[in-house]
Amino acid sequence: MTPLILDTHEAIHELVSVGMPERQAETVVRQQARLLEQNLATKADIEALRQGTKADIEALRQGTKADIEALRQGTKADIEALRQGTKAGIEALRQGTKAGIETLRQETKAGIETLRQETKASIEAAKLDLIKWIFGINIGTVSLIVAIIKLL
Repeated sequence: MTPLILDTHEAIHELVSVGMPERQAETVVRQQARLLEQNLATKADIEALRQGTKADIEALRQGTKADIEALRQGTKADIEALRQGTKAGIEALRQGTKAGIETLRQETKAGIETLRQETKASIEAAKLDLIKWIFGINIGTVSLIVAIIKLL
């Protein structure tokens, strides 16, 4: 039991001095003392509460610190995964672009070769036509010379 802050003897004396019967004054003061004992916090109660609150705050601080560290590690892992994913995406894009360029180069090369072959064939056909015309003109010229000679 903790010492009371209420002087029961003095409280009874004051109540009796104002006209209250002594038994009634004792009962009233006893009830007040009991209420104070049950409801007032002592220094020990406050210190225990302070220590409990201090422990709760420390536990919260440690939990928050651990949560922050876990979040930091998770964020670090997410950033690394994103970096790796981006790197892989860039590499895939590079490979796709390289393959596309190679395909385009092959198609262009094939197109140029086809055009070269067609041009060569056109030149050959034009050459044959030219030879035919020259041969025809020469035959006509020789025929004309032979006819002129026969007439003369």
